[in-house]
Parts: sequence; structure tokens; C-alpha cells
Amino acid sequence: MAETKRATTAGSEPGSACPVSPVVDIVFSRWTTPVLWALHTYGRQRFVELERRIGTITPKVLTQRLRQLERDGLVVRTYHPEVPPRVEYEISELGLSLAPLFAHLTEWGAANLGRVEEARRAYDADPARR
Repeated sequence: MAETKRATTAGSEPGSACPVSPVVDIVFSRWTTPVLWALHTYGRQRFVELERRIGTITPKVLTQRLRQLERDGLVVRTYHPEVPPRVEYEISELGLSLAPLFAHLTEWGAANLGRVEEARRAYDADPARR
């Protein structure tokens, strides 16, 4: 019975064949990881500070990404009604819950990225692939 329900559910919802897909879409969208990393590492920041830390992101893209992360509950935006107005961003409790995932990915990268590079070189050097 559980198999039937699982198969029916998987067939009716897009992306449900792989339960990791929605998480990957949220967490690993372009610029999400650098924004979350900067907020996690350096704490609460103003827009310009965050933009400076990330370096290659445009203001428009950073604005879009911050809005999406706020909508997803991973970032908290605080508006301070002073003159001039001040806005700060910080990682939310939900965003902080991703820290172990990023730590595991960092460990995996340290252990395996060299092997990935070797595989790429072997693939690119294979005359049968040209």
C-alpha cells in the first residue's frame, strides 16, 4: 500500500521523483550560497557591505536574491526608520539550520574535488570523445 501511494504521489507532483530537487532549487540557486555564507560568516550586514563581500554580484541581482531569500525565510530584513533610513540583513534561524549541510559539502569538496578534476582531465584527453 505504501508503495502504491508513493508511486502515485511521485507521478502527480513535478520534481517529486527526487525529494532533494526542491531543496536544491532553494539553496543552490545562483548567488544564494555566497549570500548565505557571507551572512553566516560575518553576521548582520547592510546591503553595501554584503555587496562588497560577495564582490562580483550586481546590485540588481543582490536585491532580487535577498528578496527571494527573505520570502523563503532564510534571511531577515530589518528596516530602521531613521534619517537616513538603514536596512540590515541577517541569516534567519531557518537559514542557520543549513550550516551542517554546508559543512558536509565543504568536507566533501576537500576530499573529492581533486578526483573530480582528474576525471575531467581524463575525459577531456580521451581521443574517443573528440
